[in-house]
Amino acid sequence: MNDQPQTIQDTTTLGTKIRQARKAQGLTQQQLADAAGVGVRFLSELERGKDSAEVGLVLQVLHSVGYEVVLEPRGLRSAELFTFPDLE
Repeated sequence: MNDQPQTIQDTTTLGTKIRQARKAQGLTQQQLADAAGVGVRFLSELERGKDSAEVGLVLQVLHSVGYEVVLEPRGLRSAELFTFPDLE
């Protein structure tokens, strides 16, 4: 599994990353589905990039393979994110 942040711009790329992480951990689809609390059919469709997947279940699968979702505004470096002025 790549430790560098990656931008996911479509469901096919997301599915590929999930499949790669599952295989790197030596898990079958059944094992990952059981660990994530989802069905094998759902996981199979997710890995193939089906774009109608339920977000909550996608997050469960991502968590089960060791990923987290971090939202960051496009085009900004992390040091430039959300500087708030003093309100006093």
